Amino acid sequence: MSIIQRQILIGAIFTIIVFILFSVLFFIAFPLEGWDSLWEQKVLDLPFIYIVPSICMLVGVCFGFFSGWFWKKQIQSITTAVRELEKSRTLPVERHTFPEIHEIWSRIEKVQKQMMEQTKLSQKLANEKAEDNEKIIQEMVAQERNRLARELHDSVSQQLFAASMMMSAITESRSLSETLETKQLKLIEETIHQSQLEMRALLLHLRPAALKGKSLQEGVKELLVELMQKVTMNIKWKVEPIPLDKGVEDHLFRILQESVSNTLRHAKATNLDVLLIKRDDFVIMRISDDGIGFEIDEEKTGSYGMQTMRERAVEIGGTLKVVSLKNKGTRLEVKVPVLAIEGDLK
Repeated sequence: MSIIQRQILIGAIFTIIVFILFSVLFFIAFPLEGWDSLWEQKVLDLPFIYIVPSICMLVGVCFGFFSGWFWKKQIQSITTAVRELEKSRTLPVERHTFPEIHEIWSRIEKVQKQMMEQTKLSQKLANEKAEDNEKIIQEMVAQERNRLARELHDSVSQQLFAASMMMSAITESRSLSETLETKQLKLIEETIHQSQLEMRALLLHLRPAALKGKSLQEGVKELLVELMQKVTMNIKWKVEPIPLDKGVEDHLFRILQESVSNTLRHAKATNLDVLLIKRDDFVIMRISDDGIGFEIDEEKTGSYGMQTMRERAVEIGGTLKVVSLKNKGTRLEVKVPVLAIEGDLK
């Protein structure tokens, strides 16, 4: 039963009670000679038995309808406020005369302030954690990463490239007939090509490992330019200069690395689009490809990389959303609130 229906029912019950009391007082003031006189007793030139119940019922129904409509608006405003709170948006300014509604709004505003404080604290902790980890681990890990990346690039990667060139030469020199041997050679060529993508994804994990003093905009551009030189994929990007805390930049950059690595290894995509913008006090990073896609439910339960990206987004007070369709591509979007006093946290 809706609020309006419930208020109408309450109004109808209230009307019946008022009608009974009014009738008792009326008959005390104007006693009846008998029940037959009810049809003769008139109010506003109409029989009492018709006019009084009708007026009382109409008044009660109108009262119930308007009171139900009023309370429905109050509850809708509270629902809207909770929805905006869920999206980390600013609550609309409301003024309520009823103490109960005012108390609910006060508590919602208090929850919003607590969420903002928690977001500030999360970003501050992420910033401090990133700086501490970078100081402690960077020196120890950087040399080993570079050594592994250099050896893989100079040995395995070069060998895969040579094997790919030889297989291309063999398949091009053969006739165009689709023999079993030709199909097998093409399959080997595709396997080598996929191995090259796997190796490039692995090198992407190893180098660059962090922003290393660059801004997020500089790091993203450098990463994508380097990637364009190594893969045949068509890569486009739009990256706006956005001042952010070091911890937020580091987490967003690592999410980008993981997402691009997943695209190279699994998507079989020909196009990759990267967007980094600021809109309505939110930083939005979106990575899209036109690959083979995947089942979201399966990825949630079985992918360590996806779980890591979600955890990184949560650590800086943001959200991560993934949309993927089979043979239609994948879009990953990270949305992080930009705090007004973020400069004080540095």
